[in-house]
Amino acid sequence: MTAARILPRNGLIDTEPARPTSWWTWAKRVMTLAFFIAVGVLMYHYAQNLDWDDILDSLRGTPVPALLIACGLAVASHLLYSCFDLIGKRYTGHDLPTLTVMAVNFVSYAFNLCIGSLVGGVGFRYRLYSRLGLSKGVITRIVSMSMLTNWLGYKLLAGLLFLIHPLALPPSWHMGNHGLQWAGAALVAISLAYIIACVRLGDHTWTVRGHEFYLPPWRMAVLQMFISCVNWSLMAGIIYVLLQQRVAYTDVLTVLLVGAIAGVIAHVPAGLGVFEFVFIALLSHQVSEGRLIAALLGYRAIYYIIPLAAASLLYLAMEIHAKRHPRYVAARRKDA
Repeated sequence: MTAARILPRNGLIDTEPARPTSWWTWAKRVMTLAFFIAVGVLMYHYAQNLDWDDILDSLRGTPVPALLIACGLAVASHLLYSCFDLIGKRYTGHDLPTLTVMAVNFVSYAFNLCIGSLVGGVGFRYRLYSRLGLSKGVITRIVSMSMLTNWLGYKLLAGLLFLIHPLALPPSWHMGNHGLQWAGAALVAISLAYIIACVRLGDHTWTVRGHEFYLPPWRMAVLQMFISCVNWSLMAGIIYVLLQQRVAYTDVLTVLLVGAIAGVIAHVPAGLGVFEFVFIALLSHQVSEGRLIAALLGYRAIYYIIPLAAASLLYLAMEIHAKRHPRYVAARRKDA
């Protein structure tokens, strides 16, 4: 029997046979499900061994000034990240207002933190920007430039920390920091190579097998690295303040960077459990697990949950406003 699909816009029926799902696709789904189950089991067993009284005492014992400073750092970080898409605005030359671009960027970032980049960082941008009249090609370049900005700063900052100030690993690990230093040297070399490439070949676009590659001018590349480094530093500052400065700031920043990439590799939404595990594994010899968990819970509340609530309200307002936007109305009439 021929499988039929209804096309989403014009309602026509496509009689092309549906492609059967390959065994590898099913295998990946099974492995992903098994991974999530394993993570859930490990988190359950680990949570049973935690001293929750110590965690609650640590939460209640966090000074109000520390909470206010942490909130201020969170606001500064989200405000700075909301400027990432302004680089894409400069690159593509679209004429959406600056505050509108920052609002879209803030909403997508808040959802990205909590539900993942595919739905949050990418899906919400496509949804909102397209309703504001931007084409898919322009949106793709904006998203690519924002992601590039984020990871350029990550590579440079992580490389410098690993190379110059490697983290002192727990004594029970019985291993040195040479691996981190080599990784740091490689990351710094990649960052320098990118800047050199932008100096020599900046502001040029190449198309390879249908994919567009763009090197920005070197000044824009330096700006990308700078604002991204500052953003990652602000995020680490929140945890540092909530730990009440019991751990060196450079150690907190290093572990934050390690935890961030671990969460990306694990594909766990918000890095839930993975992020906390990295902090406990690398810093529990410096501060109690209860205080670490308390600080991380506070960090998630301040940097994830509260901005997500604000972004949800802003998203609803933007959806209502977008329906009245002249470009959206014109696009709807064209589709009709």
